[in-house]
Amino acid sequence: MNLHESDFHIQEERLRKLQLRLQVPFDGSRLDHQEALKGLWKAAFPDIELRGLKSEQWKDMGWQGSDPSTDFRGGGFVSLENLLFFAQKFPKSFHRLLFKQEGKRATWEYPFAVAGINVSFMLIQMLDLCSEKPRSSSGINFLKMLAEDEMAFDLLYCVAFEMIDAQWLAMHASYMEFNEVLKAAQAQLERELSLEDINQIQDLPAYNLLYQ
Repeated sequence: MNLHESDFHIQEERLRKLQLRLQVPFDGSRLDHQEALKGLWKAAFPDIELRGLKSEQWKDMGWQGSDPSTDFRGGGFVSLENLLFFAQKFPKSFHRLLFKQEGKRATWEYPFAVAGINVSFMLIQMLDLCSEKPRSSSGINFLKMLAEDEMAFDLLYCVAFEMIDAQWLAMHASYMEFNEVLKAAQAQLERELSLEDINQIQDLPAYNLLYQ
């Protein structure tokens, strides 16, 4: 087996594993899903004790109600995994976005956690990950990055979330314009994924947003 064939098999195997992750719905009765949710709270608010998996406290993170499980229907368990990865891998960036610490903010801000689910959903669609094999140019370019790094999807999620916040500030947006912000960030991300000499997520120009 030559190196090219080896890369292809790694790519195929990692794509299948990622697609299996995307098929897992959030299940509030599963202990591992409950633990992941508690882990997200602890990462977001380490000094505040969570009073329960159903609590008005969740609204402080940008969930729509007191039970986050109702918001996961659109994104599945992977959207919780994405948020948790972001919180653990880039805690400064995560908290900066969560607490809206940068720039001139809108009176009516986007809800952080619900926006996070939208980011997961946007990436799945944009990268054509529900097809047997991605056919979109972004999806094809992403597969090369997945061959380089098994966590490429989670890393791209962090970059995309940062891009959305940057677009939000640049557009002086308010809550009702969130979909326009999402579309603008997606277009920018598609452009960056199509650039030459982009072999891994860290090569994307917007990756630098994570370290500001």
